[in-house]
Amino acid sequence: MRDKVLEVKELSFTYPDQTCALRGVSFSVHRGETLAVIGPNGAGKSTLLLHLNGVLRGRGRVEVLSEPISRKNLRKIRSKVGLVFQDPDDQLFMPTIFDDVAFGLVQQERPADEILERVMRILRALGLEGLERRSAAHLSLGEKKKATLATVLVLEPEILVLDEPASGLDPGTRRALIKLLTEIIVTKIIATHDLDLVAEIATRLILMDTGQVVAEGNPEAILRNQDLLEDHRLEVPLSVVLRKALKNTPL
Repeated sequence: MRDKVLEVKELSFTYPDQTCALRGVSFSVHRGETLAVIGPNGAGKSTLLLHLNGVLRGRGRVEVLSEPISRKNLRKIRSKVGLVFQDPDDQLFMPTIFDDVAFGLVQQERPADEILERVMRILRALGLEGLERRSAAHLSLGEKKKATLATVLVLEPEILVLDEPASGLDPGTRRALIKLLTEIIVTKIIATHDLDLVAEIATRLILMDTGQVVAEGNPEAILRNQDLLEDHRLEVPLSVVLRKALKNTPL
């Protein structure tokens, strides 16, 4: 049995305007899994992700590597759980991409030579070498998405949390990002509306609606369940439809 790296127990959260975003959510994640969190708009996916490294704190319990998130251990937790926001402009705020990617290491007071080596290594790995002195304002959306990923991966987290990583990307850039995500050997939690991405890379799936987990399990089984998906304002992804059609087509 693989190690359990994250556990959410009866998590509930209500915003100040009394919008109830999470209602008793419970699940666990094991080392090496790629967990996809899907659901319609307003299901609570983004709110859930913001609890996984303590950006939001609701009622219930969130444990990372068997340690409950608390005010005292937030820095430690955030070194273990790297969160990539949906909008890159929420994460890129320094004068240059190098400065953005180096920011977390600077906060950790790492030596200058180590910062340089790690930043350049991750930029090369993500195909961003040569852009390190550019401002995020002068990058394409795909480059910005990779830069935000770099700001997290450079810190070598044990859990990578991504909110809508493929949204707004053209097909070629989306394909490159999916390939990159499959090559990153780390536990991943991905909230997304891109069900074809889910079908390709997820090892387990959670379906949320109205702040609750309504289904959990094998991605293929859930993504083929047309009635279940339509009940929650989703559709069977095209890749699953095509696979099913090909299986039923005589050669």
